[in-house]
Amino acid sequence: MALNFGIIGTNWITHSYVECAQATQKWNLAAVYSRKEDSAKEFASKYDGQKIALYTDLDKFFNDSNLQAIYVASPNILHYEHAKAALNAGKHVILEKPSCSKSEELDELFKLAKEKGVFLIEAWRHIQEANFKIFKSAISKIGQVRGASITFCQFSSRYDAVLKGEVPNIFNLEMGGGALADLGCYTVAAAVWLFGAPKDAQYYPVIISTGADGGGVLILQYEGFTVHLHSSKMYTSDAPSEIYGEKGTLIVPSITDIEKVTFWDPRSKAREDLATKKESLNLKEEAEEQARIINEKDWKAAGELEAHSRAVLKVTEKVRRDNGLLYPTEK
Repeated sequence: MALNFGIIGTNWITHSYVECAQATQKWNLAAVYSRKEDSAKEFASKYDGQKIALYTDLDKFFNDSNLQAIYVASPNILHYEHAKAALNAGKHVILEKPSCSKSEELDELFKLAKEKGVFLIEAWRHIQEANFKIFKSAISKIGQVRGASITFCQFSSRYDAVLKGEVPNIFNLEMGGGALADLGCYTVAAAVWLFGAPKDAQYYPVIISTGADGGGVLILQYEGFTVHLHSSKMYTSDAPSEIYGEKGTLIVPSITDIEKVTFWDPRSKAREDLATKKESLNLKEEAEEQARIINEKDWKAAGELEAHSRAVLKVTEKVRRDNGLLYPTEK
């Protein structure tokens, strides 16, 4: 039986999640919340034939007895508030990245989820991709890891607004914005899922006119090797992401939506393609796993994802604060 879920946040990522989640046949969109009734109606109109409740009142939305779960994709700065309210109402929560502004908030949410007997799962789509899993499992082929480089740089059309003197939410620290929060967190999440929590982290951001980071380089220190993370919303890079080992190198063209995984043997000069066919609906694999965890009550898998979310936030929180990139609750 499909899980009835409601959504907060009526942007493009929410439409993408709903489409992919419902394609698994394990999720059913049953409610939409928006501050504006017209926005809720417009969003729901895309799913003609479904019975969808519309809300402009958060309390009524969270207490809808027909809902088992809430997908939270509101502005970053509201994630904690909305997730907490959903958990208090006894709903499972799928929380869009980045989870919270600070570790204390995430600690509280996971504690509350356990008290309520429900799941809180951060929506890291890329680590659930089949080819990302192949990328990770193939690390055993390269022997001792000696380094890695992970890149995620995509030019944002909203950067043009910054150049005109505007402050769009995605580049506004007051809204939990910045390149690290939007794209850089994918690189951190990938590194932590591949190698575990680092010993240390240092961020070298490019601070733009809004006071936020438009991009930067983040160095993670591990025992015996470092990981170089490069992210930006000021420009696009087609540089691959790679893991370097004493027996070879693993290469993917991108760290999300991976189409190809290559093993390069430096001794034989041979290349081996390891990838499987990429899923066309790029959030479907994560939605499938989230539903499985909830339906099967797989607390072990949820615990692994929880540890991952905590470790990622500790890194991003530390390096932001090191550079004075503070959110309202940290000032």
